[in-house]
Amino acid sequence: MTPPGVLCFGNLAVDTITGPLREPPLYGRTLWVDTLEQHGGGNGATTSFTLARFGVAVRLYGFCGRDAFGDFGVDRLRAEGVDVSWIERVDLPTSATVVLVDERGARAFLHRPGASSVAFDTVPDFTVELVAGCTRFHLANPFSMPHVRRNAPKMLTRARAAGLRTSLDTGWDSRNEWMRVVGPCLPLLDLLFVNEDEAERLTGCGDAVAAARALRDGGPRDVVIKLGGRGCLLSGEHGEDRIPGFAVKAVDTTGAGDVFAGAFLAGLQRGLSWRDAAVLANAAGALSVSRVGATAGLLSFDETAEWASARATNRA
Repeated sequence: MTPPGVLCFGNLAVDTITGPLREPPLYGRTLWVDTLEQHGGGNGATTSFTLARFGVAVRLYGFCGRDAFGDFGVDRLRAEGVDVSWIERVDLPTSATVVLVDERGARAFLHRPGASSVAFDTVPDFTVELVAGCTRFHLANPFSMPHVRRNAPKMLTRARAAGLRTSLDTGWDSRNEWMRVVGPCLPLLDLLFVNEDEAERLTGCGDAVAAARALRDGGPRDVVIKLGGRGCLLSGEHGEDRIPGFAVKAVDTTGAGDVFAGAFLAGLQRGLSWRDAAVLANAAGALSVSRVGATAGLLSFDETAEWASARATNRA
């Protein structure tokens, strides 16, 4: 049976990834690096790519420029099976990020918003054509698109009115508006993804369990806190459970959280239990960080499940 589809709103970008940096870069000096590669990026695009790789129909609504970066981003999504017919091309450059990666796999970003700065200035109607075949609406990083900061609640309201379950993955807020943006969304969510640093910024709670409970008090039925290499915390109607991660050497952590969200949603759409979806997502995240580029290390759904099963005793 074909799993039901996911409608994803989010950004599309191109990542130029370089490293490893063995010392901080300084003006007027040159650092030699081992890697300088171009990869598809963007929160919405990476989550959608992962869903498609895992055999789930996914439709991405996003924005990019009428440029070579836009062609690159759209073409790779189309080749993976993502429905790109709702991606709008605009007269601004495609969002792009330079990613500086250190020897531990940690990264720093230099980001040009480009087309994301005009994305979703009005909230689209959730027409029959837009939601066809989908049972879930996912909003990837509202902080990455200025207009979505104010329009996210209306998007989620319209998604629910169209009969879709709702999920949101927060991302990092460079403007420090955290709960001002996310707070109005919480009562409209079935599922919230957030990493532990973001959860602390949103709630003031340094403990993941306390942060998850505080977020659930705002309305989401379920909260998943991403704990990096340590796995994740599930908190919601299904109880609370820590799911350990997989021990791998982290080469590049760019986009791993978006891969995690895509894999988790794919597991749910394919009928997995919450715990099994979390194990799958932890495995996908581990595979992601083991290669340069968010999706370069991804395997298929079956291959990822087999990879996780073979390493069940080698957990973080």
